[in-house]
Amino acid sequence: MRDIQSIGVIGLGTMGAGIAQVFAESGMTVVAVETSPETLARGLESINALLSGAIARGRQTEAGKEAVLGRIQGVIDVAALHGVDAVLEALPEDIAIKRAVLSEVAQVVGPQTPILTNTSVLSVARIASLIPNPARVAGLHFFNPAPVVRTVEIVSSIDTDPALVERLVDLVESLDKVAVQVKDRPGFLINALLFPYLNDVIQELDDGLATAEDIDVALKLGLGYRTGPLEMLDLIGLDTHLQATEAIYQATGDARYAPPPLLRQMVTSGRLGDKTGSGFRTAGELSTEGS
Repeated sequence: MRDIQSIGVIGLGTMGAGIAQVFAESGMTVVAVETSPETLARGLESINALLSGAIARGRQTEAGKEAVLGRIQGVIDVAALHGVDAVLEALPEDIAIKRAVLSEVAQVVGPQTPILTNTSVLSVARIASLIPNPARVAGLHFFNPAPVVRTVEIVSSIDTDPALVERLVDLVESLDKVAVQVKDRPGFLINALLFPYLNDVIQELDDGLATAEDIDVALKLGLGYRTGPLEMLDLIGLDTHLQATEAIYQATGDARYAPPPLLRQMVTSGRLGDKTGSGFRTAGELSTEGS
């Protein structure tokens, strides 16, 4: 198998934009796919903002930023993926959407071209089931924010070619990140452990154990975590966490993954975290009233 020098990234939301940046910063050519000129413009602006933030933190230069942006081609048609060395989707956690888009991609790219998914909870085998030659399908799961978090989970289904896994380990290492090989199970490794913890924290907040700020301070200072759990949820997006933890709950029936009522209430009210300017850290005091 040849080295991956060019890659298509489908979806330029929070995760997709960060992943595209990571690939382009490594020197790869990136074909970034969105559904409309408007969503493409927003996605490319997100990458621009991420790079500007890296400049402000001393991690990037203006010249480097321009070079990175020059390696990203934005398109609104998956046909533009013809000829890339691999494709990675970063679409919403909806298996019907992922399967439909990747089935279309499979008709565009070569029959051996790796087709990768950034899903954090869904079965890689189920995503691959409608794709010709499922041996070329694997999970390549980045964490938010992708340019900062070094861990990347490589997820093998029962059909994934071991040679592809080795190739992906080399790819991850070329990005200056650390590859962790995991089995195809709901939540894989990190989220399978993380989500019950986050759900417990939400429930304790709702029960009035402590304020949102005090919970974050206690766990950061007491356990040495870089980010408090409620800060993390606001960063991830409460709607994203709801969708993901609900998917694992439906797949396993394990009550630890059942979304807490407060989480549903926050999402229903439009308090989704950083992206709406209102989340647990800004609404923590309100959410404990009457508990």
